[in-house]
Amino acid sequence: MPEYTIEDLQYWNARIVELVREFGLDPYPQEFEICDYEDMLSYMVYSGMPSHYPHWSYGKAYEKLKTLYSYGVTGLPYEMVINSNPSIAYLMRDNTLALQILTIAHVYAHNDFFKNNFTFSTTRAEYTIETFKTHADRVRRYIEDPSVGLEKVERVLDAAHALSLQCRRNLAIRKQTPEEEMAAKLEESQPPADPFRSVHRPQEYTPPDLDRVPLYPDEDLLIFIRDHNRHLSDWEKDLLTIVHEEAQYFLPQIETKIMNEGWASFWHKRILEALQLPQELHLEFLVRHTQVLRPTPGALNPYHVGMKVWEDIEKRWDHPTPEQIREYGPPKKTGKEKLFEVREVERDTSFLRRYLTEELVRDLQLFEYRARGNAQVVTRVADEENWRQIKETLIQNVGSGTIPVIKVEDSDFNNNRTLLLKHYHDGRDLQLEYAEKTLQYVQQLWGHDVALSTIINDKKSLLCYSDNKLTIKNAA
Repeated sequence: MPEYTIEDLQYWNARIVELVREFGLDPYPQEFEICDYEDMLSYMVYSGMPSHYPHWSYGKAYEKLKTLYSYGVTGLPYEMVINSNPSIAYLMRDNTLALQILTIAHVYAHNDFFKNNFTFSTTRAEYTIETFKTHADRVRRYIEDPSVGLEKVERVLDAAHALSLQCRRNLAIRKQTPEEEMAAKLEESQPPADPFRSVHRPQEYTPPDLDRVPLYPDEDLLIFIRDHNRHLSDWEKDLLTIVHEEAQYFLPQIETKIMNEGWASFWHKRILEALQLPQELHLEFLVRHTQVLRPTPGALNPYHVGMKVWEDIEKRWDHPTPEQIREYGPPKKTGKEKLFEVREVERDTSFLRRYLTEELVRDLQLFEYRARGNAQVVTRVADEENWRQIKETLIQNVGSGTIPVIKVEDSDFNNNRTLLLKHYHDGRDLQLEYAEKTLQYVQQLWGHDVALSTIINDKKSLLCYSDNKLTIKNAA
């Protein structure tokens, strides 16, 4: 049984809120729910949502987590917090009082990040709970509809889940309407202005092909299929819409994992130090904080890396070294002002590119490794020659950087309704077993053959999925 009461939590929450305001954090209103481990397991598989549509994969994930937890193979998070307004957070009932105080402070910093980082500006936090509940109600209606049923619904959801992250990544940039795309194509087709047109022969005007679909490469794969496969029924289109909307909601959390966890860790430490906890609580806080922030052998701990970068930003702007002043000039902002500016305008890739310095790469003892057979071999360490490459490798593998960029190029390739996709190669080849399964799902939803342009082993290649079989052709 926990050694605290609800009144204890209310007392510490009130003191934390005072410090949150004093430090200048600006969260949504916060609500907490105390839950047991089974509730937490359920929230984990539903990504924290109190309501979600059913799918077999969530049941599978629940049983796997529960088994691993029962055998002590894995632990549970101290808390979960939802990007919603008001924000909802779950606290494990079995946590000690010191741990509850730490996680309450941690939650408020996450909440502040959700409210103020630009990547979350399109998530409509005020409608989060209602949106997910509405999605759940719609999917359950299709399952209960005798003309549709569970099997058909899960078949579409299987394919949609596999393709859900093939979508636009920078949601702060508005997508052009079809009319705007057509106007842009017409403008691009005009010959460039010629100041010597009185002596030059006029350039021949070639009108653009406005019948091509899409006019510009389209990243929103599910939405493109929904809008251009006329054989899909309304309920199938609705399922694609639901999966796409939920993927767009979670994408900012994928894009800011290091920033967000580092921000929450930075502020929970600052808040708990200011609380002047009794000695026994303070000692446990130090132990718990160290457990969360310690480097993870063989992996990247986003809490550790993120917090180190935030601390370095504050130090560099408050106490720049003579070398930094000579190189960049005296800072025009305080460390705190810079922290809040960075929290608002960056995502993990830009955060690391701008603020992960050579000194930090070395302090964090970052290195690069590759698989050779069954072994992992260190290929670069953070010396003067290799630290930039290690940093670039890290940037390439955070956020959505691990998801290949694939866009729809043509919906009528070879004039036979084949859907042509293009993989924007960034030096990393596709894994063919995943590519084949992905194209199978695309073909299922598109209803016609699918082709994917990419590069394999430095050669332009065309992956074609037809008649339940993948073929690879070398392109010219």
